[in-house]
Amino acid sequence: MLRRLQDWARAIRRDVHALWIAARDPRTPWAARALALGIAAYALSPIDLIPDFIPVLGLLDEAVLLPLAMLLAIRLIPAPLMAEYRAQAAAAQARPSSRAGAAAIVALWLLAAGLLLWWLWPDAAG
Repeated sequence: MLRRLQDWARAIRRDVHALWIAARDPRTPWAARALALGIAAYALSPIDLIPDFIPVLGLLDEAVLLPLAMLLAIRLIPAPLMAEYRAQAAAAQARPSSRAGAAAIVALWLLAAGLLLWWLWPDAAG
């Protein structure tokens, strides 16, 4: 049971990445591109439609709404293109990730946040 759940989660992650690729490919029909872009942005966003701390409903968007929206977007994309996007997403998952690269991105975000706070913070002497 746990193995099936892990496989399902990997497939969802791969398909979200595939939809992100589809959203940027001009060969994808425009309606599918728009839906795929929205789904990928929502799935990759740290902000949820329904916050996870709300009992039962908190997981509704990830467990039900997101897979249903993904299914619709996948059906709007021609099968040969979707197979190509899934292959690209699977190849990207197989590549090793860089912790140093992730640390550099986090450092840049922290630096930008610090500069923004410094710029917006009222001057204590003023």
